[in-house]
Amino acid sequence: MTKYVFTTGGVVSSVGKGILSASLGMLLESRGLKIAMMKLDPYINVDPGTMNPYEHGEVFVTDDGAETDLDLGHYERFTSAKLSQKSNATTGAVYNTVIQKERRGEFLGKTVQVIPHITDEIKSRIRQLTSEEEGVDVAIVEIGGTVGDIESLPFLEALRQFRLEIGPENCCFIHVTLVPYIEAAGELKTKPTQHSVRALRDIGLQPDVIVCRTGKKRLGPDQCAKIALFCNVTADAIINAEDISPLYAIPLNFKSQNLDTTVLRLLHMDAPEGDVTEWTAMVDRLKNANKEVRIAAVGKYVGHDDAYKSINEGFVHAGIANDCKVKLVWVDSEKLEQMDDVGAALAEFDGILVGPGFGSRGIEGKISAVRYARENRVPYFGICLGMQIAVIELARHVAGFTGATSTEFDPKTPHPVISLLSEQRGIKDMGGTMRLGQYRCDLAPGTKAHAAYGADTIHERHRHRYEFNNSYLDTMIDAGMVVSGRHPKGDHDLVEIMELADHPWFCASQFHPEFKSKPMYPQPLFRDFVTAALAFKEARA
Repeated sequence: MTKYVFTTGGVVSSVGKGILSASLGMLLESRGLKIAMMKLDPYINVDPGTMNPYEHGEVFVTDDGAETDLDLGHYERFTSAKLSQKSNATTGAVYNTVIQKERRGEFLGKTVQVIPHITDEIKSRIRQLTSEEEGVDVAIVEIGGTVGDIESLPFLEALRQFRLEIGPENCCFIHVTLVPYIEAAGELKTKPTQHSVRALRDIGLQPDVIVCRTGKKRLGPDQCAKIALFCNVTADAIINAEDISPLYAIPLNFKSQNLDTTVLRLLHMDAPEGDVTEWTAMVDRLKNANKEVRIAAVGKYVGHDDAYKSINEGFVHAGIANDCKVKLVWVDSEKLEQMDDVGAALAEFDGILVGPGFGSRGIEGKISAVRYARENRVPYFGICLGMQIAVIELARHVAGFTGATSTEFDPKTPHPVISLLSEQRGIKDMGGTMRLGQYRCDLAPGTKAHAAYGADTIHERHRHRYEFNNSYLDTMIDAGMVVSGRHPKGDHDLVEIMELADHPWFCASQFHPEFKSKPMYPQPLFRDFVTAALAFKEARA
């Protein structure tokens, strides 16, 4: 049967449960085990699709169109686990399902309560994670939030019940907790960890492994022994998790402390020793790159790194492939709108990116950035909205369509070169209703996109409501637009990738290529964009 690892967090939020879960998944896969991964989030939103990126970070999208927590991006980047609609569930989604069942009379008139109905639904979703996938050895389930918060209590109660149902020998509980360093005292303090574990015990759960986030410090043997004693775990189950850079070196830190071996012992499992040679070599390339390119990433959520998490990581992976470091500098598009000459802000960069986004705020600044990249032959990469902005800029300043824009920004525009997808018309609910998930894209031979992928057909993930308006297709092609990727769709193809014919490297996609990038398998468009940025830098020098 499938074994289960449950990851909880204590003392503070954002303590690193997602990275711990992803790292453990990578280490178990290196030992030949098949894993599945899941995130349970305690907030009442049905999914993060309608949440502000400043509050929640980016929305990660799976092949089957689930809008999920950004931690699922870490799972995919670190492992080969197949993520889907089953891989993320929120309190809102759980309650919504239970309420719908009650409305249909499925509870036969019984009073619907947190126990057993809500906890039963949570347990059902945990079981569904592996119900249709053969041969899963270990399922890793991360519980969002912080132990002690009222929001996570139903999930923790469900885990207590689940442990009894499958047997204690078939599950392992890992608690990730902050061990703060008090400067005045000159030492790491273990008391918050002790209190966090006590809160878990009050619920009926005993952690088997405690992972200690310690900032730049590291727990000594005496401190590890103290935590083990007071928290009732074995000494080898106290794991140091000091801050480590780069991110992809973290699994190697856990490997050196035998985290995977300890977990397998607790699960009563045997597996060959893992081979992390390729992963170690990848980390070494990342650390030792001696070249650097600077990319201007023009957006409006520039104050929050997690808003573009997968894009940030996609450039790390592209840097690995090019043996260089990519310095991504976020440029506020609203500030560009206030400048007479955007070259003053963009001239120092080797490439320009305009990424995804919604709403009209900062749009004119993005258009100015695209115009600068086109006219000055600076490598340009557009993602989702970044493709639409590139079309708008070309329509205005080359094709001569004054006032051209998207109907998202101006429903009465005289030239709607970007318009609402036909299937989006009449939709009022905002959550989960966009064009979501993986779609086919046919590539045109002889284009930058075809050269990057080395294939005629690809499949990439989408998250958008608006598309290129095919009424302007012929005119835009005459203006220099190359349609290098199309999605076949009955009466008309959707433009998926556009390029410029007379530009060294100008490529923009309607889809989100960042969602499929991995450190061992960099995304082709990211990789080639960084290659072009390197060439531009060398030519300019």
